[in-house]
Amino acid sequence: MSQSTRRSIIAGQWYPGTAHGLERTIGRFFDKAESPDLDGQVIGLISPHAGYQYSGQAAAYAYSQVRDQSFDVVAIISPVHQIPLGRFAITSASAYETPLGLVELDLDLVRELEERVPINRVGYDGEHSLEIQLPFLQVALERFTVLPVMIGDASFGAGEELGHALSEVLADRRALIVASSDMHHIRDYQQVVRRDKAVMDALASFDMPRIREALSPRDCSVCGRIPIVAMLTAAKTLGADQVQVLYHTNSGDVTGDHTPGQYTVGYLAAAVYRRR
Repeated sequence: MSQSTRRSIIAGQWYPGTAHGLERTIGRFFDKAESPDLDGQVIGLISPHAGYQYSGQAAAYAYSQVRDQSFDVVAIISPVHQIPLGRFAITSASAYETPLGLVELDLDLVRELEERVPINRVGYDGEHSLEIQLPFLQVALERFTVLPVMIGDASFGAGEELGHALSEVLADRRALIVASSDMHHIRDYQQVVRRDKAVMDALASFDMPRIREALSPRDCSVCGRIPIVAMLTAAKTLGADQVQVLYHTNSGDVTGDHTPGQYTVGYLAAAVYRRR
């Protein structure tokens, strides 16, 4: 098993490339995030993965729910956008690097997860949707390691299988599970608003059949729908009983461009928690 570091592939492009600039940018997003106080223990989050100028404010609403907390491990579940990596993939490196420093993998948990589902250890990946969560975690949390899983299988069965496996390996840990997902990607602002609302209403119900139905249309373009299913499956098994939608916007709202035919992407922040 390699002891190498997985270098950033998006620093200076999708988010600021210096520690000072990155901390300042994330701090400004947190200053504007007025998330409600949830009466319970947060187990999972949904956070977007576009460039911070577009989705950073939504991400801040999600991570504000765990700010200044410590976790043994944060399981980050992302889709695969570019290079085929297999059904489930994890970097073969022992740490991720961002401008804010190193984020270490929990290699013991990687091995435990490998005993339950087939994991492809990859020496290189170009996946932005997992890495982009790390700086927010570095600013928000006091202490944590990561269990980073990229899903290359687009079936709900894969999400459920990974979710159950994660619930087993995380059962005795103080853990947070993050699903990295943007919402609908459509050349129609009004359609993004309408379709995202249907998904958000289903998520708020925390009814898994209803959620799968909302994410199952052939033209559904929620790119992290399988990571969302995996996170919700694991969180529910670990005792979560509520989903709170914290914030929603889209690229058209961020830029002010609602022109018909303009490519528009939705961004969501949501928390999954166990009521006290």
